[in-house]
Amino acid sequence: MTTVVKVNNLSKTYGAGDTAVYALKKVNIEIEQGDFVAIMGASGSGKSTLMNILGCLDAPTEGNYWIRNLDVADLDEEQLAVVRSQLIGFVFQSFNLIPRTSALRNVELPMAYQGVSRAERRRRAAEALTAVGLADRMEHQPHELSGGQQQRVAIARALVTEPAMVLADEPTGALDTASTHEILELLHELNRKGTTVVVITHEEEVARAARRVIRLRDGEIIEDRTWAA
Repeated sequence: MTTVVKVNNLSKTYGAGDTAVYALKKVNIEIEQGDFVAIMGASGSGKSTLMNILGCLDAPTEGNYWIRNLDVADLDEEQLAVVRSQLIGFVFQSFNLIPRTSALRNVELPMAYQGVSRAERRRRAAEALTAVGLADRMEHQPHELSGGQQQRVAIARALVTEPAMVLADEPTGALDTASTHEILELLHELNRKGTTVVVITHEEEVARAARRVIRLRDGEIIEDRTWAA
């Protein structure tokens, strides 16, 4: 089994001395290819800090983080940008789609930054939208789509670069119950096909969709449980 993510004795502190606040305290995690992991915790538990580090949006104060055997500490800003664009597929609660732009062009965008040809971008974007059930909505703009459909576009955009993992931050937080079920089933189906999925959430329903749950409290892991496939 290939290790996609490894964090070793990861700590993050803000401030110093008596006023230091520990957002993470010596966290150790390994995530393998094909895992579906939910990272859970209440507000202030450290889950958002951990997400930012896993997404190469922030750096730990202590410890190490490897993604696909790359030690993130060794990378400069330009290299980190490449990691974010090629190895991590981000999905956000607020979708982050470009308004007045078709679903197809929204999904094409990450490949444009990679220098992929226009024809290849269009082909791969169409495949990704078909994979998430939006073959008939490719030319629709975000305002013409439901919340669940917008999140499907965001997931297609995350998948189109064939990343090492999809990192989803509260992906159902802005959705109604029916759309939540649809998105969780989609993530589950993508995971069954081999996509590594890491979801940051406080929702138990989302956690139940995952095969592994890591719970944080006060910056420390208090539970790391895996269910049989």
